[in-house]
This record gives sequence, C-alpha cells and structure tokens, in this order.
Amino acid sequence: VPTLRERLPADLRELPVNTGLDTQPFVPLYELEHEWAAEMANRTVHAVMHLSWVEDPEVEGGYRGRMAVLVKPNGLFGQAYMAAIAPFRRLIVYPQLMRFWERRWNQRATSCPPANS
Repeated sequence: VPTLRERLPADLRELPVNTGLDTQPFVPLYELEHEWAAEMANRTVHAVMHLSWVEDPEVEGGYRGRMAVLVKPNGLFGQAYMAAIAPFRRLIVYPQLMRFWERRWNQRATSCPPANS
C-alpha cells in the first residue's frame, strides 16, 4: 500500500519526525507540538493513528488527549479480522495507548521549561 506521507501538504511532509519512541508497527507521518500521526499497512489493513492534545475548557490551562484510528481493511480477510478484534481494540488496546501517551506527555511537561521563560 502506498504511504500517505506523499499525499500530505508540503508543510507537514517536510517536518522532521522524531518522537524518540519505538512506534512499531506504526511509521510516523508527521509531528507537531500538540499533534502526531502515523500509519501502518499489512495484508489485513491500512491504518492511520492520530493523537492530539486539545485545550480542555473544564480545566484552566488543562488539556485532554484525543486519539483517532482510521482503518481501511484490505479484502475480505481484513474485514473479518477487524470485526473479530473490534472489542479487544476498543476495550483494551486503545485505552492502554491513551494512558501511555498521557504518561509520556506528563513526563515531557515536567522535563521542559515553561514556554514563556
């Protein structure tokens, strides 16, 4: 499956991508200050994971993590496979991913100096 990186706008495509993490099996597409996207492709699916931090209006100065995983099954086997693992993904995999990224965000926030110093 061709990578989506070539279809990104030039400003995103030219950005360096360096999370400092092992993101396998995902290959990073782009990384911004509060946003990251990566893709993976195999014989069952082509998937894009998008993570972002958005301001939380309920918490002064707070943020909330958002994750979207867009999946395009490859063929009938891919469709059957995705249907079979849907509960596992939604109940176990995605919540664990969000907790992992929250911990990484908090580590980054405590190790970085304030933006206006």
